[in-house]
Amino acid sequence: MNPIRQPNDSPGDSSIRQAAEELRTLRDMLRFTVSYFNRSDLFLGHGLPTAYDEAACLILHTLHLNTDQLDLFMNAALTRNEREQILRIIERRVNEKIPVAYLIHEAWLGDFNFYVDERVIIPRSFIADLLQDRLSPWVMDSHDIGTALDLCTGSGCLAILMAHAFEHALIDAVDISTEALDVAAINVRNYDLLDRINLIHSDLFTGLQGKKYDLIISNPPYVNAPSMATLPEEYGHEPSIALAGGADGLDIVRRIFEGAAHYLTEDGLLIMEIGHNQAELEQAFPQLPCTWLETGEGDQFVLMIRRGDLPV
Repeated sequence: MNPIRQPNDSPGDSSIRQAAEELRTLRDMLRFTVSYFNRSDLFLGHGLPTAYDEAACLILHTLHLNTDQLDLFMNAALTRNEREQILRIIERRVNEKIPVAYLIHEAWLGDFNFYVDERVIIPRSFIADLLQDRLSPWVMDSHDIGTALDLCTGSGCLAILMAHAFEHALIDAVDISTEALDVAAINVRNYDLLDRINLIHSDLFTGLQGKKYDLIISNPPYVNAPSMATLPEEYGHEPSIALAGGADGLDIVRRIFEGAAHYLTEDGLLIMEIGHNQAELEQAFPQLPCTWLETGEGDQFVLMIRRGDLPV
């Protein structure tokens, strides 16, 4: 009996059938999965850098094991039902191009893990690197941040990282998508931050009249139109509203620049991720004195600007 598909399967499905019959241990399954991923047209850009990492993550999740238990159970035999469950999920990864984070409903950003599904983009941001150091040296004392705003919060991941970096701050987390805010609510609740993070449905600043913040951070949609047209299939599972930034990728960035000064305190800071659009931004805003912040991937992805330097 074929545990996965019917006899008219493709050659790849034939190898899946053979794996279900012949593989025995977790080690066998891991090796097979890495090989299967390596010969498949997969894009690895959602948090796990190698086929091995993706394979180990999916297998351990399916077996209800923690990451630190891989070596311990490497030679453990798998039941037929376990083999079939693993093979089903790796087939979905290959055939449907679903990112691992959506298959297991979990993503990591630094040391923090978050619930995710296809209502939000998978957490990834260079700003997370900066929050690990509490934005030092640009924020000298974490107590100076009493109010903060996360624009385009998505899953709520950066708002949660801010809450841990600035332990006395009250944080508003804004998104235009009510579905994204539903996911963010799960994560805020999981981190027991309902008393410090306020989720707000708003198109950028439109629902924030009268509010002022010591710090605004944003990882807005910034993928330009040509790039949107050529993104790997995996990105098709993410909400396009959270990715597409218009013809040059700066549609939302322009709106944030136009409004931010009205919502910052006198010494407030705006920190924004703009992806690979540094040249386009400097051409569009030649007089804007942006400071480009160093992240683990370079100093061209995240800008900082003080309230006094923003247009009013």
